[in-house]
This record gives sequence, structure tokens and C-alpha cells, in this order.
Amino acid sequence: MIIRLVAGIALGALLGFLYFRFVGCRTGACPITSNPFASIVFGALLGGLMAWGV
Repeated sequence: MIIRLVAGIALGALLGFLYFRFVGCRTGACPITSNPFASIVFGALLGGLMAWGV
């Protein structure tokens, strides 16, 4: 259970960074995708929730 949760958080963080890097927000008006830290944290949160089964 713990390994699945950690893997989900890590995968979500990686996908959040990749979304920031390749899609992102060119104008800077997007609160999540314009900042790499926020994008990584949001991705990790979603990955953890999906791995936990919520």
C-alpha cells in the first residue's frame, strides 16, 4: 500500500513537471501551470489520490 502510494506521488509529480514543461502557460496567467513548483505539487497530489483509490 505504501509503495503504491509513493509510486503514485512520484509519477504524478513527474507528469506535473512534464505538463509544465511541454504544455504550460505562455502568458503566466494560469495559477498552476505557470509555476513549476505548483505544477509538480498539484501533480503529486493528484497522483497520490489516484494511487490511494479516492
